Amino acid sequence: MLIINSQLSKTGRCLLVAWVVGLLSACGSVHTVNDAKGRVKQDVSVAVNAAPKIGNYESRIGFKGAETSRIFMQTVYEHNQSDTARYKNYSDNPIKQVITEPVSTFSLDMDTASYANSRRFIANGRMPHPDAVRVEEFINYFPDVSNEVLKPLLGSPFAATYELTPSPWNANKVLLRVNIKAENVQFKELPPSNLVFLVDTSGSMEGPDRLDLLKKSLKLLVSRLRPQDRVSIVTYAGSAGVALEPTSGSNKAKILAAIDKFEAGGSTAGGEGLKLAYKIAEQAKVKGGINRILLATDGDFNVGINNDEELKALVSTEKDKGITLSTLGFGDDNFNDAMMVQIADAGNGNYSYIDSLQEAQKVLQEEMSATLVTVAKDAKAQIEFNPRQVLEYRQIGYEKRQLKQEDFNNDKVDAGDIGAGKKVTVLYELTLAGAKPSIDPLRYQRKKTDSAGAQNGEIAFLKLRWKEPGSKKSEMVSFPIEKKALGSSFEQAGVETRFLAAVAAFGQKLRHNPELAETSYEQIANWANNAKGNDPQGYRNEFVRLVRKAAVLETSK
Repeated sequence: MLIINSQLSKTGRCLLVAWVVGLLSACGSVHTVNDAKGRVKQDVSVAVNAAPKIGNYESRIGFKGAETSRIFMQTVYEHNQSDTARYKNYSDNPIKQVITEPVSTFSLDMDTASYANSRRFIANGRMPHPDAVRVEEFINYFPDVSNEVLKPLLGSPFAATYELTPSPWNANKVLLRVNIKAENVQFKELPPSNLVFLVDTSGSMEGPDRLDLLKKSLKLLVSRLRPQDRVSIVTYAGSAGVALEPTSGSNKAKILAAIDKFEAGGSTAGGEGLKLAYKIAEQAKVKGGINRILLATDGDFNVGINNDEELKALVSTEKDKGITLSTLGFGDDNFNDAMMVQIADAGNGNYSYIDSLQEAQKVLQEEMSATLVTVAKDAKAQIEFNPRQVLEYRQIGYEKRQLKQEDFNNDKVDAGDIGAGKKVTVLYELTLAGAKPSIDPLRYQRKKTDSAGAQNGEIAFLKLRWKEPGSKKSEMVSFPIEKKALGSSFEQAGVETRFLAAVAAFGQKLRHNPELAETSYEQIANWANNAKGNDPQGYRNEFVRLVRKAAVLETSK
């Protein structure tokens, strides 16, 4: 087995590996290569007298024989290095007929990682993999910028509003936007925190966009700690260790010094690190406080527990003991998005991707309350559509959060947790009665009798169910959605509806959803640009630039 010295440049390592592979290929050997970051790479080998068919490659580059093999194998190695990220596939929600499936049930979600990760792709000149795009994480990324009034839902930690508007990408359809916002908690009012930073210091975390950025990001959170808060640090590479015992937030110098000592190297014993982090969290547990692990990693677990189901089981068991887990993603080529999503969900936490110091500031400072404090546990939504008013519906996003109808009332079914002050947006595309349906009516299906509310213009009825953070029994609140909220044109809809419709269109187009096949990126950019509103942090202006860059990338394929 060949180990490449980590002090070599990336190009130097690739050249050296390619040279050795070419040499070994001539002898008919097959080898597995470990790169300088401790990652086991795919086999890069060719058998004797079985050189790859590369057309006129030799004549084009001016090399022959063994030299051609060397260059070819270098190319293969570099391709393998840049194409190992893992994403889980979720098929787009289909169009459903209200007369046969009137109820839509799903878990609420406040993750935003997909948008930041996709932004990183486009900023680097590549279109994101369709499976890397989760539309609900796009639309839930953006803070409110308007003075939209939300109605408090009595007896709950939520306020809500909704709007109906003609769809900008399909004149035959209507968009329903429901905005749900959790009550806010000011930073100074937060309960004491017991935080464990679980930090991946394996070789795969080497680099300015990984461990270096991770260190700067955690320092932003440390700057906000109070004397009553406690921080511990567990690091893991080939093995796990305690880098900082529970320390008061008043001793920032000691915490920062521990962070400064992080160095990357070795394999990735993530499972062992998780177990040790939970042990430390249990020792410093604060009754009635925030007990949370922040796992900062690229998700590349390759030693010990590395099966997603085993990891989810461990995290879920500890969640039931009152210790939650959130994930912070870093890196690109070997990034394990699929694992990060699933264990954050299992740990009743949230998943964020950090692609820049500005994103770290958003997640760990501006939205610190939402990141750390849960105000509604196992939050679910259920919408029943009125068949007299709505022929069809299609939920936009939330594919990974779909539930069975009976799951809504089952308190044993896990769902999403909503942080303090967090806004969650739900979008549906509807075909109203009188419009041309996408699916032919059924011949033998009986027509439904008028449902409750049909005469007074109800389009749908929405129910929310959640648990108080310390409770095992859920509560419920509900409200009707009335047709009178439908505007006459998309241009007359509110700023939030128009902007988030553009965001949803962008996400769907990146996923190659055929519903957006006739919509251009330039159209989407224009919709968003006309609905930026008051944008103090510049997130919406950045989005417009991102869409326009995607248009350039698409045309340059």
